[in-house]
Amino acid sequence: MISSLIRGSVPKVNTILFTSCRTMSSRYLIDDPKFSFLKDLGIERVNKGVYNGEWSGNGEVTKTYDPATKEVIAEVQNGNVEDLNNCIKIADDSYKHWKTLPAPFRGEIVRQIGDELRKYREPLGKLVSLEMGKIQAEGIGEVQEFIDICDYATGLSRMFAGQVLPSERSKHVIIEKWNPLGVVGVISAFNFPNAVFGWNAAIALVVGNSVLWKGAPSTPLVSIATTKIVTDVLKRNNLPPVVTLCQGGVDVGKKMVADERVKLLSFTGSTHVGREVGVEVQRRFGKVLLELGGNNALIINDDADFDMALDAAFFGCIGTAGQRCTTTRRLIIHEKLYDAFLEKLILRYKGLLKRVGHPLDEATILGPLHNQQAVDAYKNTIKEAVDLGGKIEVGGNTIDRPGYFVEPTIVTNLPHDAPVIKRETFVPIVYVLKAKNLEQAIEWNNEVDQGLSSALFTKNIGSTFNWICENGSDCGIVNINTSPSGAEIGGAFGGEKATGGGRESGSDAWKQYCRRSTITLNYSQQLPLAQGLVFE
Repeated sequence: MISSLIRGSVPKVNTILFTSCRTMSSRYLIDDPKFSFLKDLGIERVNKGVYNGEWSGNGEVTKTYDPATKEVIAEVQNGNVEDLNNCIKIADDSYKHWKTLPAPFRGEIVRQIGDELRKYREPLGKLVSLEMGKIQAEGIGEVQEFIDICDYATGLSRMFAGQVLPSERSKHVIIEKWNPLGVVGVISAFNFPNAVFGWNAAIALVVGNSVLWKGAPSTPLVSIATTKIVTDVLKRNNLPPVVTLCQGGVDVGKKMVADERVKLLSFTGSTHVGREVGVEVQRRFGKVLLELGGNNALIINDDADFDMALDAAFFGCIGTAGQRCTTTRRLIIHEKLYDAFLEKLILRYKGLLKRVGHPLDEATILGPLHNQQAVDAYKNTIKEAVDLGGKIEVGGNTIDRPGYFVEPTIVTNLPHDAPVIKRETFVPIVYVLKAKNLEQAIEWNNEVDQGLSSALFTKNIGSTFNWICENGSDCGIVNINTSPSGAEIGGAFGGEKATGGGRESGSDAWKQYCRRSTITLNYSQQLPLAQGLVFE
């Protein structure tokens, strides 16, 4: 149901103190000097979750949690449907002025946003880690992605262009022009609570749109802090609020999807919910950009660089505790390398448990899952895999410590088309498969519903082109000699099939935030018709 769109999995809390943290159970992390970076970002004990030029909120008050300890960070006063309606109206009114400004000027504003993010890169990155659960290096790296896309969008503001095409009629020319849409709605997910908004907003703004954001319900502080940084730049330049925010519940999500004033709805989330979002937006003939699930495979061919492939597999499987849409979920290894590769990977996994910890501890390389719902999915999937005949090579258990920690898990002995393998589970479980040859591996890569990311390790030029051409991977991201996990902002990010077909970030993804106008210009003194038609 669309009602699941904004339904957060807010855990019940038994307050357990983070190691060496001596706060009383009645206090929130915002009150602890150890987390002073929260106040540097303008976060308070109770925060307004709606911005429409002013901060407000008339909806439910919710708590936000540290998934590594289950402690409360702070509270948020969310918005309701009336708040959202006001945000859309203000965003639409702001768009009418913003679209008239020269594109390079809009690019200059986005450049300033990038510079402001640079000032807050570390504290904002720490907030991403604290509220989402990814390790600190990844949290800061996520903010860097937003900075990078601001740089990219600044250049784009002087470069995005249509075409001049030849006409079949004398003294005629065909011109293609790209114009902004209006209000662009962004519904982002918990796992990249800052960067996904940045990928959308930076590009949408420079081509002339306003942006309305609804962040994940379980990471509202990241949404609030990011919006404060962005809108401070707008205020300094005496600009209207072309960026608005409305944190909220099911009713807010439904309204955002259904409202005709939201010309493009960019949704990041599960395939199940994304399918329903797409149908609802299409029902009103709106535009939709879907970034949905991934069931990503890494193929290790018999001529792969063994050590480099091992590094790629390790990071791809356990980065962000398996909560990236590009996480490696299937590892397809050529039969000649299978035993040796699996043995080495298991050793890497066993050593990993020494580096489990709180995301803000710089020694940590494995943080928690985001909530209890994810832990339950992990346990249920392990049970299903074992019931189907799978062998747990390493992992398979929750970790006995505060927070939502689980052991990264390797599963073998299942057929490539087992139902549990073909279904994406957003946790650190990888299924290892033995392939006879590259052709078989490619076939297995392509047999799942999703088509986001994929990678092949090989030194053979023929294998390389088999992989990237028409008989190769059917994914949107087709890597060679690197991990399927992650992507650079310069390329278009997104996938095929049940991943949704949307593209964000670089290349020509900017076109999704525009409407195309095809213009025939007649500079003659006559009125010839196309196809030589004579009408008398």
